[in-house]
Amino acid sequence: MGLESIEKKKQELKDEIDKLKHEFKVELPKKIAEAREHGDLKENADYHAARERQGFVRAKIAQLSDEVRTLTNLSSDDIPEDKVGFGSTVLIKNISTGEEKEFTFVTDAESEPSAGRITLSTPFGTALRFMEAGATVTVNLPMSDEEYKILKIKTIHGNELKA
Repeated sequence: MGLESIEKKKQELKDEIDKLKHEFKVELPKKIAEAREHGDLKENADYHAARERQGFVRAKIAQLSDEVRTLTNLSSDDIPEDKVGFGSTVLIKNISTGEEKEFTFVTDAESEPSAGRITLSTPFGTALRFMEAGATVTVNLPMSDEEYKILKIKTIHGNELKA
Protein backbone atom coordinates (compact mmCIF):
# COMPACT_ATOMS: atom_id res chain seq x y z
CA MET A 1 0.00 0.00 0.00
CA GLY A 2 1.67 3.21 -1.17
CA LEU A 3 1.03 6.66 0.25
CA GLU A 4 -1.37 7.51 -2.59
CA SER A 5 -3.29 4.32 -1.92
CA ILE A 6 -3.74 5.38 1.72
CA GLU A 7 -5.71 8.41 0.50
CA LYS A 8 -7.68 6.20 -1.89
CA LYS A 9 -8.42 3.73 0.93
CA LYS A 10 -9.57 6.56 3.22
CA GLN A 11 -11.97 7.79 0.53
CA GLU A 12 -13.33 4.27 -0.06
CA LEU A 13 -13.93 3.89 3.68
CA LYS A 14 -15.64 7.29 3.89
CA ASP A 15 -17.90 6.35 0.96
CA GLU A 16 -18.83 3.07 2.65
CA ILE A 17 -19.51 4.89 5.93
CA ASP A 18 -21.82 7.34 4.12
CA LYS A 19 -23.72 4.45 2.54
CA LEU A 20 -24.08 2.68 5.89
CA LYS A 21 -25.19 5.88 7.63
CA HIS A 22 -27.93 6.31 5.02
CA GLU A 23 -29.06 2.74 5.62
CA PHE A 24 -28.94 3.28 9.40
CA LYS A 25 -30.79 6.62 9.42
CA VAL A 26 -33.22 6.21 6.52
CA GLU A 27 -33.80 2.64 5.33
CA LEU A 28 -33.73 0.71 8.60
CA PRO A 29 -36.10 3.04 10.48
CA LYS A 30 -38.60 2.57 7.62
CA LYS A 31 -38.27 -1.22 7.82
CA ILE A 32 -38.70 -1.14 11.60
CA ALA A 33 -41.77 1.08 11.32
CA GLU A 34 -43.31 -1.21 8.69
CA ALA A 35 -42.61 -4.27 10.83
CA ARG A 36 -44.22 -2.61 13.86
CA GLU A 37 -47.40 -2.16 11.86
CA HIS A 38 -47.69 -5.94 11.60
CA GLY A 39 -48.49 -6.19 15.31
CA ASP A 40 -46.93 -8.37 18.02
CA LEU A 41 -43.20 -7.64 18.07
CA LYS A 42 -42.26 -10.77 20.04
CA GLU A 43 -42.80 -13.06 17.06
CA ASN A 44 -42.21 -10.55 14.27
CA ALA A 45 -39.25 -11.86 12.24
CA ASP A 46 -39.03 -8.74 10.04
CA TYR A 47 -38.79 -6.50 13.10
CA HIS A 48 -36.09 -8.63 14.73
CA ALA A 49 -34.11 -8.89 11.47
CA ALA A 50 -34.21 -5.10 11.00
CA ARG A 51 -33.13 -4.49 14.61
CA GLU A 52 -30.30 -7.02 14.24
CA ARG A 53 -29.17 -5.35 11.01
CA GLN A 54 -29.31 -1.99 12.77
CA GLY A 55 -26.89 -3.24 15.44
CA PHE A 56 -24.57 -4.68 12.79
CA VAL A 57 -24.57 -1.44 10.78
CA ARG A 58 -23.84 0.63 13.91
CA ALA A 59 -20.86 -1.59 14.75
CA LYS A 60 -19.56 -1.52 11.16
CA ILE A 61 -19.75 2.29 11.06
CA ALA A 62 -17.71 2.45 14.28
CA GLN A 63 -15.11 -0.01 12.93
CA LEU A 64 -14.72 1.84 9.62
CA SER A 65 -14.55 5.22 11.37
CA ASP A 66 -11.76 3.89 13.57
CA GLU A 67 -9.86 2.71 10.50
CA VAL A 68 -10.24 6.14 8.87
CA ARG A 69 -8.84 7.74 12.05
CA THR A 70 -5.88 5.34 11.98
CA LEU A 71 -5.13 6.14 8.34
CA THR A 72 -5.60 9.89 8.95
CA ASN A 73 -3.09 9.81 11.80
CA LEU A 74 -0.46 8.25 9.53
CA SER A 75 2.08 10.72 8.33
CA SER A 76 4.66 9.85 5.72
CA ASP A 77 7.21 11.50 8.02
CA ASP A 78 6.44 8.86 10.67
CA ILE A 79 7.02 5.94 8.30
CA PRO A 80 10.68 5.05 7.73
CA GLU A 81 11.95 5.05 4.15
CA ASP A 82 14.77 2.57 4.77
CA LYS A 83 13.41 0.30 7.52
CA VAL A 84 10.36 -1.83 8.25
CA GLY A 85 7.26 0.25 9.02
CA PHE A 86 3.57 0.52 8.22
CA GLY A 87 2.85 -0.50 4.63
CA SER A 88 6.15 -2.34 4.23
CA THR A 89 6.29 -5.72 2.55
CA VAL A 90 9.02 -7.81 4.14
CA LEU A 91 10.60 -11.09 3.05
CA ILE A 92 12.21 -13.00 5.94
CA LYS A 93 13.99 -16.33 6.26
CA ASN A 94 13.93 -18.59 9.32
CA ILE A 95 17.59 -19.11 10.29
CA SER A 96 17.11 -22.70 11.53
CA THR A 97 14.64 -24.08 8.96
CA GLY A 98 15.35 -21.96 5.88
CA GLU A 99 11.61 -21.31 5.48
CA GLU A 100 10.80 -17.95 3.90
CA LYS A 101 7.78 -15.82 4.77
CA GLU A 102 6.49 -12.59 3.32
CA PHE A 103 4.36 -10.10 5.24
CA THR A 104 2.78 -6.75 4.48
CA PHE A 105 2.06 -4.54 7.48
CA VAL A 106 -1.50 -3.17 7.39
CA THR A 107 -4.18 -1.72 9.69
CA ASP A 108 -6.09 -3.92 12.14
CA ALA A 109 -9.15 -3.96 9.88
CA GLU A 110 -7.14 -5.12 6.85
CA SER A 111 -5.26 -7.80 8.75
CA GLU A 112 -5.52 -11.28 7.26
CA PRO A 113 -2.62 -13.42 8.49
CA SER A 114 -3.35 -16.32 6.13
CA ALA A 115 -2.86 -13.89 3.22
CA GLY A 116 0.33 -12.44 4.72
CA ARG A 117 -1.28 -9.15 5.84
CA ILE A 118 -0.50 -8.51 9.50
CA THR A 119 -0.27 -5.57 11.89
CA LEU A 120 2.80 -4.13 13.54
CA SER A 121 1.40 -5.23 16.92
CA THR A 122 1.86 -8.94 16.12
CA PRO A 123 4.99 -10.79 17.32
CA PHE A 124 6.47 -10.47 13.81
CA GLY A 125 5.57 -6.79 13.60
CA THR A 126 7.04 -6.05 17.02
CA ALA A 127 10.30 -7.81 16.14
CA LEU A 128 10.66 -6.40 12.62
CA ARG A 129 9.54 -2.78 13.14
CA PHE A 130 12.30 -0.24 12.42
CA MET A 131 14.74 -3.00 11.39
CA GLU A 132 16.89 -2.79 8.24
CA ALA A 133 17.38 -5.30 5.42
CA GLY A 134 20.02 -7.84 6.41
CA ALA A 135 19.25 -7.65 10.13
CA THR A 136 18.65 -10.79 12.17
CA VAL A 137 15.73 -10.60 14.62
CA THR A 138 14.28 -12.85 17.27
CA VAL A 139 10.50 -13.28 17.05
CA ASN A 140 8.83 -14.21 20.34
CA LEU A 141 6.19 -16.74 19.29
CA PRO A 142 3.81 -18.51 21.69
CA MET A 143 5.58 -21.89 21.43
CA SER A 144 9.17 -20.72 20.97
CA ASP A 145 11.50 -17.91 19.98
CA GLU A 146 12.58 -18.05 16.34
CA GLU A 147 15.39 -16.18 14.59
CA TYR A 148 14.80 -14.65 11.17
CA LYS A 149 16.94 -12.73 8.71
CA ILE A 150 15.35 -9.86 6.79
CA LEU A 151 16.06 -10.58 3.12
CA LYS A 152 14.10 -7.78 1.49
CA ILE A 153 11.99 -4.76 2.42
CA LYS A 154 9.73 -2.79 0.13
CA THR A 155 8.60 0.33 1.98
CA ILE A 156 5.36 2.23 1.57
CA HIS A 157 7.48 4.92 -0.12
CA GLY A 158 8.35 2.43 -2.89
CA ASN A 159 11.95 1.87 -1.80
CA GLU A 160 13.20 -1.68 -2.25
CA LEU A 161 16.01 -2.71 0.08
CA LYS A 162 17.85 -6.06 -0.02
CA ALA A 163 20.23 -7.77 2.37
